[in-house]
Amino acid sequence: MSEFFTLLKGGNKPSLYAALTNTFIAIMKGVAFFFTGNVAMFAETMHSIGDAANQFFVFIGSALSKKAPTPRFPNGFGRLLNIVLLGAVLIVGIMAYETIVEGWHQMTHPVEAEGFIISVIVLVIAIILETFVLYKAGKEILHEAGVKGGALAPLTTSFAHMNRAKPATKLVFMEDLVATSGGVLALIAVLVAHYTGFLAIEGAASIAIGLMMFYVVARVFLENARGAIGETDEQMTNHIAHLLTDHPEVKDIRKLEVIKEGEFLHVETKVEVNPSLNVHEADKLQDLLADLILSQPSVNDVLVSFDADDGQTHWKHVSTRPESLPPLKTN
Repeated sequence: MSEFFTLLKGGNKPSLYAALTNTFIAIMKGVAFFFTGNVAMFAETMHSIGDAANQFFVFIGSALSKKAPTPRFPNGFGRLLNIVLLGAVLIVGIMAYETIVEGWHQMTHPVEAEGFIISVIVLVIAIILETFVLYKAGKEILHEAGVKGGALAPLTTSFAHMNRAKPATKLVFMEDLVATSGGVLALIAVLVAHYTGFLAIEGAASIAIGLMMFYVVARVFLENARGAIGETDEQMTNHIAHLLTDHPEVKDIRKLEVIKEGEFLHVETKVEVNPSLNVHEADKLQDLLADLILSQPSVNDVLVSFDADDGQTHWKHVSTRPESLPPLKTN
């Protein structure tokens, strides 16, 4: 049990902040729905409950994925995060379905809701809190991508660097982007229904929110299904290929694999070196290259092996280095 709580300290912080915030928001929206019966508020309640449960799962999964390898599981637990996320999106999918069904009922059989002021106040507070969580998640994306920006960068520049973020951070950002957009949509629906009497718009807003939730489900499911199987990080492969080919002792690359293991990367490479190197020199170079690769973002496991240079070029995949990656680190 002590190990479990120790691991929790290393869990993904944005997902914890988001889970706590969405728990508060879900309670607030649930109370508002109880007193008003507003369908758009019901949709937002379901959305926040799904987000909170999902993000708690993500936090715990990201913490457990950092558990050290064991004799029974020598490759570690990195992909446990992908498996947890695959299960977590099912919760969001169920909530999305209920949201769409309730929205359809409101569209076909409109019912006037009460407590207009309560609904508006709750939705405004929720939008502010969701925007704060979105900002924190965007800031974490920039941090993980090694990108600096101005005060508004977490809400603007972060979109361009989402592919470099950890799976948990990306999920939090996407969910809160939908949650913030859904809150704005629900607020507009409540205002329109109150001032025009067009009650069906609340149902339409509920369906739209449910569809946005399904989009998150589909995207997160596909990304983590690839991660659970074992997906190559092409950008980091290119990044490390430049790192190796720039080293004067490396003549060529025979093999280079960069596999995503949850939040981390496993690197395995075979490089060609001068056959005249003695054992001591080769061992020193192997340690140097391993340390160099380990110093790169998200890399936590490296296997470097050597082959004698045969004078032929085998690695032809080095292209222009992607600008989205931070500068090459050298020792």
